[in-house]
Amino acid sequence: RAQSRKKRKFDLGRPAAMTKIGEKRIHTVRCRGGNLKFRALRLDSGNFSWGTEVCTRKVRVLDVVYNASNNELVRTKTLVKGAIVLVDAHPFKSWYESHYGVKIGIKKGQAAAEEEEVKQSSHVQRKLAARQKGRSLEDAIDHQIASGRLYAKITSRPGQSGRCDGQILEGAELSFYLKQLKK
Repeated sequence: RAQSRKKRKFDLGRPAAMTKIGEKRIHTVRCRGGNLKFRALRLDSGNFSWGTEVCTRKVRVLDVVYNASNNELVRTKTLVKGAIVLVDAHPFKSWYESHYGVKIGIKKGQAAAEEEEVKQSSHVQRKLAARQKGRSLEDAIDHQIASGRLYAKITSRPGQSGRCDGQILEGAELSFYLKQLKK
């Protein structure tokens, strides 16, 4: 084929980041217009949001369990947008228990450890009682919290932004991915 023109800088492509789970390692890449991209090579944590409870916490990413685009990315534990990961449930559990004043994630058969009543002012008691009225926790989320891990979906692009942020799976989306995981 005849060459129509020489290679141009704006035609270039770069190798994929293939972000893995590990101690944070991020390289900066200079892009067109002097802008910077943050190429995450390894990440171990990120900001994950619990949508129905409107609660966001920085949590550890433990494992990659499902990826719709490629099973190879699950085997190699590669963090990409849309990947389903397991994250540590402890920060969300402690927030929930302090916000609603209720113990959650207690396994069946395991008796709740009887703790002495913590003194609370009447104002705090009224506030917790008011929060109890609209409270509902999905069984699937409760089981996951009992195991100490939550399923989450990555919504940021680790190879572009250098961050691994996402949302906790719940409702129909959670049941869909749990069905996919059983296959």
